[in-house]
Amino acid sequence: MHILIIGAAGMVGRKLTEALIAAGELGGKPITALTLADVEAPMLTLAPFHVSVVAADLSLPGAADVLVASRPDVIFHLAAIVSGEAEADFEKGYAINLDGTRLLFEAIRREGLVAPWCPRLVFTSSIAVFGTPLPASIPDDMAHTPLTSYGTQKAICELLLADYSRRGFFDGVGIRLPTIVVRPGAPNKAASGFFSGIIREPLNGVEAVLPVADDVRHWFSSPRSAVGFLIHAAELDAAALEQRRNLTMPGLSATIAEELAALERFGGKRVVALVRRAPDETIGRIVAGWPQNFSAQRALSLGFRAETSFDDIVRAHIEDELGGRVPLG
Repeated sequence: MHILIIGAAGMVGRKLTEALIAAGELGGKPITALTLADVEAPMLTLAPFHVSVVAADLSLPGAADVLVASRPDVIFHLAAIVSGEAEADFEKGYAINLDGTRLLFEAIRREGLVAPWCPRLVFTSSIAVFGTPLPASIPDDMAHTPLTSYGTQKAICELLLADYSRRGFFDGVGIRLPTIVVRPGAPNKAASGFFSGIIREPLNGVEAVLPVADDVRHWFSSPRSAVGFLIHAAELDAAALEQRRNLTMPGLSATIAEELAALERFGGKRVVALVRRAPDETIGRIVAGWPQNFSAQRALSLGFRAETSFDDIVRAHIEDELGGRVPLG
């Protein structure tokens, strides 16, 4: 089995790569080749099968054609610019998040015209496809009403994925990821970045800025769960999806106050004291339009799983990124 990961240099892409190499198989079939692609070539990773790295910008004509020419069996499309950057740079957001995805879909379609080929394509969408007014818990049949350019771009891509799958050009599964916390490494430009920052930085003895109120509620899952979602989506029998190819992933609905309470249970009051409140109207306005809770019954019925407490999320970060202990603990 040949697997292509587009966006492999990102946090989720790196963790997915590690998980696939550790497993050595996907859906009961041994992995024979792995291609890692991103705007800048990802680091070459050792594995018991062939691994290649490619620098590719999907928004450029011809880039996607090169990636799919080897006809991978499974394609993970993770590449995107994040919400805050897509909102700040309108042209870049549409070029990468929408045009790049369309060019990839078209490259797969054209390659399949040469000879029959229908790969499984797993696309990472976002809960940003939903916007106010919203019910307290969002059902699976909720209409898309995005309030950001990023959410609009993802919503359009979901429709394209469903149509290209309907036409048999590929076998697509779209997964709307919750906000992933705790993200390791340096902060990114996502408007949601502070959700990770107020856990990650204090646990490392560094001040973190909190731009919204403690009663802000949001939908979360860990990097562990994100990787699990991707792998399960690649292995899923798509017949169970029928024509509804896009799924909201399960997660945890929690407030900032609940985040901080979990942080205190692991790091104590002096760690929580490193969170500095500095209201930001722009971030607050963006976050206010985001969904807070989902039923995610379709995904749960299909076997997708996520954390059920914020303690689980913080514990996963400490185990996976901090060697199992809090540096200041």
